[in-house]
Amino acid sequence: MAQEEDFLLDDEDDEKTVEFIKNYLPQELKEKFTDEDLYYMLDVIVDYYTTSGCLDVEPDEEGFINIDQDEIVDFILKAAKKDGMGPYEADDVFFVVQGEMEYGNSLGEVE
Repeated sequence: MAQEEDFLLDDEDDEKTVEFIKNYLPQELKEKFTDEDLYYMLDVIVDYYTTSGCLDVEPDEEGFINIDQDEIVDFILKAAKKDGMGPYEADDVFFVVQGEMEYGNSLGEVE
């Protein structure tokens, strides 16, 4: 039962994240990405965080972890090609990555 509740909370958080990203995107990109695209990219971003080791790095003296957004964009583009998603433009995906990070900042999770 607890695991089912965790999944429901994850789904709710993903939904809030996608809504935030949709509002964050510049007007010209709002029509480019479907909800399916955004959920897919969000899943790939989480995969990047969990497999890249970037979250295992010690924070700097101000408590920040340097996360290379360009690496995340490249990771998404490679995964999308492999998974048959897209095609996506790197500059457009960059806004999605920024939106996801801004959402984390708004919650106080990422600095």
